[in-house]
Amino acid sequence: MQPIITSLLDTDLYKFTMWQAMLHRHPQTQSTYRFVCRSQTEFPLVDLLAEVRAEIDALCSLKFKKDELDYLASLRFMKSDFIDFLRIFQFQRDFIEVEPDGDGLHIVAHGPQVHVMGFEIFVLSIVNELYFRRFDQASALAEGRKRLGAKIVRLQELAQEAKHRHPFELFDFGVRRRFSAPWQREVVQAFATQTAQWFKGTSNVLLARDLNLVPIGTMAHEYLQSYQAHGVRLRDFQIAALEDWVQEYRGDLGIALTDTVGMDAFLADFDMYFAKLFDGLRHDSGDPYEWGEKALAHYAKLRINAHAKRLVFSDGLTLDSALALYQHFADRIQCGFGIGTQLANDMGLKQLNIVMKLTHANGQPVAKLSDSPGKTLCDDETYLAYLKQVFHVTH
Repeated sequence: MQPIITSLLDTDLYKFTMWQAMLHRHPQTQSTYRFVCRSQTEFPLVDLLAEVRAEIDALCSLKFKKDELDYLASLRFMKSDFIDFLRIFQFQRDFIEVEPDGDGLHIVAHGPQVHVMGFEIFVLSIVNELYFRRFDQASALAEGRKRLGAKIVRLQELAQEAKHRHPFELFDFGVRRRFSAPWQREVVQAFATQTAQWFKGTSNVLLARDLNLVPIGTMAHEYLQSYQAHGVRLRDFQIAALEDWVQEYRGDLGIALTDTVGMDAFLADFDMYFAKLFDGLRHDSGDPYEWGEKALAHYAKLRINAHAKRLVFSDGLTLDSALALYQHFADRIQCGFGIGTQLANDMGLKQLNIVMKLTHANGQPVAKLSDSPGKTLCDDETYLAYLKQVFHVTH
């Protein structure tokens, strides 16, 4: 069979944007990424071991093609020296371990961050697709198409509903937990052609290129977390990360992620300077209504016009929960909704909750203190306690 990953563009845009920033700012950083499955599975993931290894081998044989580099170079925020780096880049099989771990999988990438950070999305896509291949494909696709059709009808009904000050904008964030690569393409194509008024892009760079859509994404937790190990005072790591982002992108890619150490600690660092320079904020944990109200109150306190800013919601959304948030906020601030699993893997099957997170940088632990306690990932309790103390986090 053809490998699952056939193009190195088949990943999230924010991998490239963080990658470029890291190459320019901290190319020497050593890092460790660890795979974790947070959910019960229908069969032991260790059953996939040989297939995962074969897919990783195939991934490590890929290089960027000229047309792929040309597309990346056409994005105005990608710098020529980064494209030149990608021209010679190839994943190194020595930097990733795939071993049995009881009934599960031990997958750890360790090495220079600019050489291993790209593994994450590919590993998650591979494990997901191999897992769901074990289920009846015909019935899953039939159910998936039925649910996709219902979502499209629901979106089309928006045209008849009362208008809000700001429009509903939907993005596909599904590459890491998709049912399969062909299914994600079918879903994105359906939304792009049948709901173009509301569907504004995808995080999947390959699909964005092939379907002439806007590639969506700025930063993930790993970017901010790595600054916990970059030699700045721990209390100042968010400020250092945001400042480097501003210097790297000069106004492009202006959505900041808020929950690396929780929204309250983020807003304490997100002063007038950053609030004016960044276009908006992204929600990825905790109560989205409470988070949005805090963001609006922060802009109001700084006397910044919230109508010129944007809130992007991306935490486990369904189309219904996205529309409910839209009704709540859309008269006060611009809104965007990144839906992942519930667009790309809504097949009537129990979905996997798998992640591959940065756990160490430069030999020391890093962590996020998510606004959803279950999302905190750190195996060093001493460091976690210290981080909570520094940022006055009590949960």
